[in-house]
Amino acid sequence: MMSTSIRRYLRLLHVQLRMSATTAMQYRTEFLLKGMMSLFWLAITIAPLAVVYGQRPSVRGWSYAEALVVLGWFSLLKAVLEGAVTPSLTAVVEGVRTGALDFVLLKPADPQFLVSTAKFEPWRVIDVLGAVGIFSYAFHRLGRWPRVPDLLVAAALLVMAILLLYSIWILVVSAAFWVVKVDNLSYLFGSLFDAGRWPIDVFRGVFRGALRFTFTFIFPLALMTTYPAQALLGTLAPTTALLALGGGVVFAAVARQVWKRALAMYTSASS
Repeated sequence: MMSTSIRRYLRLLHVQLRMSATTAMQYRTEFLLKGMMSLFWLAITIAPLAVVYGQRPSVRGWSYAEALVVLGWFSLLKAVLEGAVTPSLTAVVEGVRTGALDFVLLKPADPQFLVSTAKFEPWRVIDVLGAVGIFSYAFHRLGRWPRVPDLLVAAALLVMAILLLYSIWILVVSAAFWVVKVDNLSYLFGSLFDAGRWPIDVFRGVFRGALRFTFTFIFPLALMTTYPAQALLGTLAPTTALLALGGGVVFAAVARQVWKRALAMYTSASS
């Protein structure tokens, strides 16, 4: 029974992906222009790091090459966020305000799955390629490549990081059922997430470590970018990796419960 349900949702996901790809390829010039702009913003993202490390060999124990690994994770997650998470979930807020969410609730499938896979931005794959390029350059500078065990741990943390990103967005979207307009929350999320391009240790002395604590336990940027980077570099303690994975699962479970509670309180705007 469970395997049948999984196959059903995988087919639904395939349909959603195919529709998004078909729509994107109808405007091929726009697709290419967005891809070029993506490469431009990637260069802008690297610039502050290059400036800082142009003045000193290391920052809080992180060399330039090691910091580039963190930046690679940040770029990879930003591609996932803006290519798969944000396009779908931002439409939920409008659906709550206008009552269009009713049409989703009438469909014989889990509403959270449907709203989470409604739209994708395929051109963001260029950001993924850019992240791979950053990883390659960083490890070339280090003069070594990740070991297989490190790659496996990093892959597990990547899944956890995507789950965290998605869960935070679900919490933001769930707020729309109570306050309707959540634009400020989405802007705040984007601004905070931008700090993930830096290793978490950079914030150790800021406000007596309060910022580092915030980015580790409240808005877990460390779990999204720094810890996976440390896993690739082979410097992440096994205990920290296990705690990070457990924290991601707990965060996702909380987000699921908040979403279900918010959905239970939903009353159609058209009623």
